[in-house]
Amino acid sequence: MTKDLFPERLRNLRRAKNLSQTELGKVAGIHYTHISRYERGFSKPSTETLKGLATALGVSTDYLIEGTPESAIRAKFEDQDLLKKFQEVETLPDEEKTVIKKVLDAFLMKRKLQVLVGA
Repeated sequence: MTKDLFPERLRNLRRAKNLSQTELGKVAGIHYTHISRYERGFSKPSTETLKGLATALGVSTDYLIEGTPESAIRAKFEDQDLLKKFQEVETLPDEEKTVIKKVLDAFLMKRKLQVLVGA
């Protein structure tokens, strides 16, 4: 049986964001004593609470639960406003996501060209 690393991930992410348990509780909309229980492994959050914690910490719920490498990327995403926008985009239909990807590709290509020509 594998060890549940959720408490450790939660504590490490909170500390990486320089948040106290009280501050994380306020941002996530839960009482700080629950944060303490989760970090000590005495209880597990509900699905809704898990979503709130993930949002407050800028990671996916998958990363909090499983710590998968794919979801770790979100843990390192520093621009929280941009992350929120990308999370919103994820909820759009595939056709609209494709359009947004093309716009981003065009913008990034333009930026690369500007750097190449020294503009």
